[in-house]
Amino acid sequence: MNVDVGRRMVARVCWGAFLAVCAITLAGCSSDPVVAGRATSMLFVPDRVGGLQVTEGPSGTRPDAPAPRRQAENTDGGQIDNLALLAVDDIEDFWSQNYSGGSLRGSFTPIRRLVSYNSDQSPGIEICGEDTEGLTNAFYCFNDDVMAWDRGVAIPVAAQYFGQMGVVGVMAHEYGHAVQHQAGLIDTRSTPVLVAEQQADCFAGVYLRWVAAGNSPRFALSTGDGLNHVLAGIIYIRDPLMTQLDAALTGNEHGSALDRVSAFQIGFSGNVDQCAAIDMDDIKKRRGDLPKFLDGVVADPSAGNDEITEDLLTDVMDSLGQIFAPADPPSLTIGDASGCPDAQPTPPASYCPATNTIVVDMPGLQALGETKTENEEQELLQGDNSAISVLTSRYALAVAREKGHAIDNPVAAMRTACLTGVAQAAMAEPGLPVRLSAGDTDEAISGLLTNGLAASDVNGALLPAGFTRILGYRSGLQGDDAQCYQRFP
Repeated sequence: MNVDVGRRMVARVCWGAFLAVCAITLAGCSSDPVVAGRATSMLFVPDRVGGLQVTEGPSGTRPDAPAPRRQAENTDGGQIDNLALLAVDDIEDFWSQNYSGGSLRGSFTPIRRLVSYNSDQSPGIEICGEDTEGLTNAFYCFNDDVMAWDRGVAIPVAAQYFGQMGVVGVMAHEYGHAVQHQAGLIDTRSTPVLVAEQQADCFAGVYLRWVAAGNSPRFALSTGDGLNHVLAGIIYIRDPLMTQLDAALTGNEHGSALDRVSAFQIGFSGNVDQCAAIDMDDIKKRRGDLPKFLDGVVADPSAGNDEITEDLLTDVMDSLGQIFAPADPPSLTIGDASGCPDAQPTPPASYCPATNTIVVDMPGLQALGETKTENEEQELLQGDNSAISVLTSRYALAVAREKGHAIDNPVAAMRTACLTGVAQAAMAEPGLPVRLSAGDTDEAISGLLTNGLAASDVNGALLPAGFTRILGYRSGLQGDDAQCYQRFP
């Protein structure tokens, strides 16, 4: 986040409320601007992640990693600072190799000062004009060329719940702000905070792809579960839901989970120049007409989350019928899906081709649609659209089957995610029985990580990587059904 501190400018990741957090379970294996920079055919292959093969295995510090080169002021010499310094070394190696030759002006120079602190210690120390007591963050100071991190709370919590590579991702994001400063990409007086944050998220994506490709001597990152945990960390640091008045008063927008994951994916699938080119026009194009703010004057985090009822499901089915206009729309049944002769059940919502019926396990779908957050229920974000997006995906299978497409293979799973995105973008427009509200797409992409059902085939076979599941969904949000069928025949 970029905030004015007196006459200084600080960029930081906001971990402040993350003190009692979630044990996150992630599902795994066991429009063109979204993906420019790699061959489209490779990006949309179901077993690929940004062109790389889907891999499982260890993620984190390599057993033979060298000792850190850089030193931090005020360090306690412990494991957390060792990890942070290894990350800084690795990120600086990356930028020394990849800064020049593109749109970044000048040459790369490492950050001048690194400072470790413990936000639990009283009194704290002063960094960039701020007292570190209670400052549970990692941040970069533009004016002083200083990067600092909280070894007491923020970084240990990130490591515990998002893995070592979640910490490395935080450090890469903050270092991205230093790169912005060196390259003159932003003006701290006029550049929107959102643009600065999106560029930094994107730079982190470019670096972590370099790691995932096996180029780092210090870290390994699997493109399956390892990258899923990095994405979960990105989802966590999304902006809270706000009214338009709240957003105008704070003037400090960092981006929704969809915004942040999108920028990260642009970097992971693309290159440094694409990150440097991110501006408000690009962000607005990616956002389209998706709702950004809560209605009303006072922000209520539960606003926009409806109870999953039969009436709501009927409205969803009616909306999907208007969006896709199938000649033979599927029917909706509440009950047991085990009797389908040509498909396996995929509770809490299943599609049976033989009867052209979507069968819903109502208690299961209601549980999936309950409002949950990391800080309250200690689970990754969940809400009504976690359930609605899954139901939508089963309708998408019916529509694809009517058009003669196979619905029982990995390409079908990718197409399903894409068509789900198309439908959700349409639900953002007025005129349908169901309309998306702010935060709904964040719930959908969180669900694509935790259960993955909105990117599965008729038998519930998931795309193996959360990254690719989200990419498929995003391609639909920014495209149309014709593009989904062309891309995933």
